[in-house]
Amino acid sequence: MIAGRRVTIPLRKSEDIVRMRQAVREHAIAQGFSLVDQTKLVTAASELARNTIEYGGGGGVEIVEVANGARKGVNLIFSDHGPGIADVELAMKDGYTSGNGLGLGLGGAKRLSNEFSIDTRPGEGTRVTITRWRL
Repeated sequence: MIAGRRVTIPLRKSEDIVRMRQAVREHAIAQGFSLVDQTKLVTAASELARNTIEYGGGGGVEIVEVANGARKGVNLIFSDHGPGIADVELAMKDGYTSGNGLGLGLGGAKRLSNEFSIDTRPGEGTRVTITRWRL
């Protein structure tokens, strides 16, 4: 996978999500995504950004345009230094929430992505990486 243009956006307050959404959409457009694929990526990014702020105490996202041969995509890396996720399997289940949300964030983001990974350590933080490829 070859990485191209990239930008890092801090995620500390809800207003940062608006700026992040716009940046993700711009990168998706630059990679030739359809409106449907743009929407899927932006929706997944919104869920993960909200989790980064609400549960991770803030952090950031790195947006990277990627290519694999003729295939183009956008890779998003969300990271925080919050409390981490004690039970990832439970957190991935629809309906589970440790707060007041609907419990669709992580599972929904995974379904809206082509690639999804999560690295978390209790007391050290969480890093969620997603990639959406232009289909």
